[in-house]
Amino acid sequence: MKIIILLLTFFVVNNSSSQNLKEGDLLFQHLSCGDFCDAIEKVTPAYQNTHFSHVAIVVKKNQNQWLVAEAINKGVSLTDLDTFIARSGKENIYVGRVKNNYFIPKIIDIEPYIGKPYDTVFDISNKAYYCSELVYFLYKDKKKGHPIFKLNPMTFKDPETNDYFPAWVEYFNKMNVPIPENKPGLNPGSMINQTEIYEKIFPLRK
Repeated sequence: MKIIILLLTFFVVNNSSSQNLKEGDLLFQHLSCGDFCDAIEKVTPAYQNTHFSHVAIVVKKNQNQWLVAEAINKGVSLTDLDTFIARSGKENIYVGRVKNNYFIPKIIDIEPYIGKPYDTVFDISNKAYYCSELVYFLYKDKKKGHPIFKLNPMTFKDPETNDYFPAWVEYFNKMNVPIPENKPGLNPGSMINQTEIYEKIFPLRK
């Protein structure tokens, strides 16, 4: 009886999390991860007064298992949907549903990326991936075949002082690489604000 109750509980939680989602939806997440998230959100645009520091892709496995494909510190990974949501709570996640006239990846398209390293130096030309970069390479124009998200010059400077954020200075010093200021890149804030490519954008909690 206890096993049955546990299974039913899991089904209810999982179903509640996925009932408004489709495979290929983008999940934009506001995380509280200290100085790094604060720095990211300070230099990226908000959407409806909410800043986002992470983005991931909803995928479906075996007809009824909802997962999230994401680039995190351990590399490109598949994460259980409820585990992903628990990091921030539903109230800190928005869903972006890309229009059908664009190529929307399924799990089979993402599998070759699984296990690839995290892009610690934010270099769009290497074979490692940060969260927005993974999405950039997977979503393409069906006719032209090029990515649908725009690259923009990156900045690691505080807009109020024009000085580099101390967290980024320390980070890149440890990596022994120069800060990639003005190099091409993208972030969750700029991606969610490309509203013309979405069928709709909505809070996950609704």
